[in-house]
Amino acid sequence: MTEKIISIEDYPNKQPNSAYCFVCGRENPRGLYMSFHDNGQDEVLSEYSVNDIYQGYPGIVHGGIVTSMLDEVVARVSMIKDPHHFMMSVTLQVKFRHSVPTETPLQILGKIVRLRGRLGKAVGQIILPDGTVAAESEMTLADVPAELMTSVNLEALGWKVDETH
Repeated sequence: MTEKIISIEDYPNKQPNSAYCFVCGRENPRGLYMSFHDNGQDEVLSEYSVNDIYQGYPGIVHGGIVTSMLDEVVARVSMIKDPHHFMMSVTLQVKFRHSVPTETPLQILGKIVRLRGRLGKAVGQIILPDGTVAAESEMTLADVPAELMTSVNLEALGWKVDETH
């Protein structure tokens, strides 16, 4: 998926965060506090370094955290043109290619393969500073059911763009 040098400047649209989401939540005391930007077309990018508290083996990010980061960045492709278009994972396949080191600048990238109707497919990568793809994923997504969305209070979720991070 990556053939060019990726730069956050190519992803000018900052996406919203919530209050308590494990990956993006700003008020979750154990969360990752990740931020996401999109290019307005087909990709979402996060630049992030994983804290040592999320290691599995010494200096290596736990596989569950790797999977969580990929799940979030890939699902966020549905929000590129509409930050309130929520989709959820139906299937997620992760391939661990190389260890992901803690305390190291990473690029986590999601890209649309297909979004049609209520279903979609997207892929993701975690890219190390030298350009090595450490992990990759493929996801089938589905729109969050309408009956769930009617009861969602976005203000109560804390769903907003956080300009401080």
